[in-house]
Amino acid sequence: MKIAYIATYPPRECGIGTFTNNLFTSMLIENNGTKDRNEGFIVALNDNDLSYKYPDEVKVNIRQDHQEDYLKAVKYINLSGADLCVLEHEFGIFGGQSGVYILPLLHRLEVPLIVTLHTILKTPSYNEKAVLKEICKMANKVVVMSHKAVQFLTTIYDVPDEKIALIEHGVPDIHFSPEKSKKEFKLESKKVLLTFGFVGRNKSIETVIKALPAIVEKHPNLIYIVLGKTHPNVVRHSGEEYRIFLLRLVKTLHLEKHVLFLNEFIDEQDLFKYLYACDIYITPYLNEAQITSGTLSYAVGVGAAVLSTPYWHAEELLDEGRGKLFNFNDSEGLAKLLIELLDDPKELHELKKKATEYGKKITWPKTGERYLALAKKILNEEHQVITAPESELDLLILPPFSLTHINRLTDDTGIIQHAKFGIPNLKEGYCLDDNSRALLMVLMAYRQISDKRALELSPIYLSYIHYMQNADGTFRNFLSFSRNFLDEVGSEDSFGRTIWALGYLLGNAPNDAYYQTGKLVFFNASPNFEKLTSIRGIANTMIGISYYLKCNPGDDSMTERLRNLANVLIRHYNENNTPGWKWFESLLAYDNGILPLALLHSAEILNDDTITKAALESMDFLTAHTLKDNYLSIIGNEKWYKKEGERSVFAQQPIDAMAMVLMYHQAFHLTKDKDYLSKLYTSFLWFLGENDLRMSLYDFETQGCCDGFERHGVNRNQGAESSLAYLISHLTVLQAYEEFHKSDLRLV
Repeated sequence: MKIAYIATYPPRECGIGTFTNNLFTSMLIENNGTKDRNEGFIVALNDNDLSYKYPDEVKVNIRQDHQEDYLKAVKYINLSGADLCVLEHEFGIFGGQSGVYILPLLHRLEVPLIVTLHTILKTPSYNEKAVLKEICKMANKVVVMSHKAVQFLTTIYDVPDEKIALIEHGVPDIHFSPEKSKKEFKLESKKVLLTFGFVGRNKSIETVIKALPAIVEKHPNLIYIVLGKTHPNVVRHSGEEYRIFLLRLVKTLHLEKHVLFLNEFIDEQDLFKYLYACDIYITPYLNEAQITSGTLSYAVGVGAAVLSTPYWHAEELLDEGRGKLFNFNDSEGLAKLLIELLDDPKELHELKKKATEYGKKITWPKTGERYLALAKKILNEEHQVITAPESELDLLILPPFSLTHINRLTDDTGIIQHAKFGIPNLKEGYCLDDNSRALLMVLMAYRQISDKRALELSPIYLSYIHYMQNADGTFRNFLSFSRNFLDEVGSEDSFGRTIWALGYLLGNAPNDAYYQTGKLVFFNASPNFEKLTSIRGIANTMIGISYYLKCNPGDDSMTERLRNLANVLIRHYNENNTPGWKWFESLLAYDNGILPLALLHSAEILNDDTITKAALESMDFLTAHTLKDNYLSIIGNEKWYKKEGERSVFAQQPIDAMAMVLMYHQAFHLTKDKDYLSKLYTSFLWFLGENDLRMSLYDFETQGCCDGFERHGVNRNQGAESSLAYLISHLTVLQAYEEFHKSDLRLV
């Protein structure tokens, strides 16, 4: 049997990596003494673009936040001859919102799948629940490590009981003499307390430290060892703040001789020596929400006397006298319990005895045998995962998402509106349209893929918008490079695009400061909403209001403003609607998809059949005139398409392609009709060469987008409008892909 494993893996310092290494080793054993031998390989997850010197069994690397790597990995697995795949799942090790990047890989997997769940949340977010349910749906078997986990899966995630297998966390079959271990660490004369694992505030190590003064008074030979590095994610975001806090606490309580911090990620041999050397092992975790604890399993497995707070796994594993529990944050209760045990060697021995008996049942060789038995059962039943045909949304075609060109165009004032080829054209200065589009794009990027640079750029664009707002709530549009205003009041299109970006911000603000600033500018502008006369200015404004109302549905006043604006578009539609011409004007001009898009958004909010009907009819009309021969042919701006006239092919603009992508995405969101996803993707491919000229607008060298098609070919200038249109479309494809794979739909 050949098995592929997808997980983190040593030398990456990660508990799941250690688990996978043990599982891999324990499953690749001779089968009942026969000459048959299992084989396998690892697909390893790398974090934050770090690279590791992996052992030979690692055949493929996946960079956590690079979605294309997941699709390359599944192609390798499918061609490798693997009979089965084992996935170790933890939300934090996969890229995308709630680790959604793993879904495309699993959807394309052509072999049976076993999934081991290391975290199961009792109160998941919508995305967390959707992702985990989808993973479980695709798995042949879902392995969990506790009865509580089984309960959560069946009641919260609707996983059938028969799909779940309970296999407890394995423990290495390593044995040392407690006396020799103490002697090696020069602890012979000490009563040793131990906590090990990655250090972070959720471990609540201060609970133990605060308990020590009362214990030390009676047992002055006591030492508490905290063995483990600070968790890499904690170091990344907070440095060693928590460890420093603990060191100060030790000093304040005068416990320097009784607390030892070993800031190391040690190998299992040394770890087990410490476990055998300790008299009592403690897990003082902060709350109940831990479904599995490998450190606790190790401690019980070696026969340690274990004390723990009553988190889910501890309550179960320490039942029937295998350990004792104390309340969360209860230093006094812990002190009392420790003194009782240290004063009663007989009871301490009894705890160790029961833990030892249980530990014999969960050694890794036995755990590996149970996984192998599960794998053989799946293969013998020939129960293959039902996979859909490959989606047309092939993310391998997408270039990696990059803000390189946007960084090039952006300074501390805002984004420069034009470029000469890939170089910013400072002579043209800045405009409100592009800074609003830029704000929308970076907010989408941060929301979907947690792009840190996007978050850094967002206040630049938001502050530009704020600076350009007039006292009456309208906006100027143009600003010279020397920061001189070039107009008094901008176009209604620029006004509407700004409201769109601000509305999106109010529904997706990365922090409260951004939200409050956006809210201030949005509502300062709101008295002007119903003064608009341009239908595209109205349409853009409607989209912004819709985003706002999705998170503020109780704002009746704003709902009525949306209804009034929608009625303006409906009136235009009715006035121009004739047989064969289902449109808002007597011509198809620029940014056409924005008009049906605005009605689709408002239909979601207002639940109005008239609006929905007009939205779908106008979208179908636009589709009939722009999607032909399986590619997007945008109405050229060189000569707009007048009713009963001829359309122009040239001067096709990226903002039109973006509007089509967004239009079909919202149509899918509203109707769940999978055909709109196919049209969305076809529209996006316009940027990459599926167009009238069969030339790519996306520049793979500069990572910007060209300004459109002219008669002579591609306009190689790469201004903000076109590059932002591409990036917004790219992010929309990624979002649609995630939504599609969270749903029960499959493209055919």
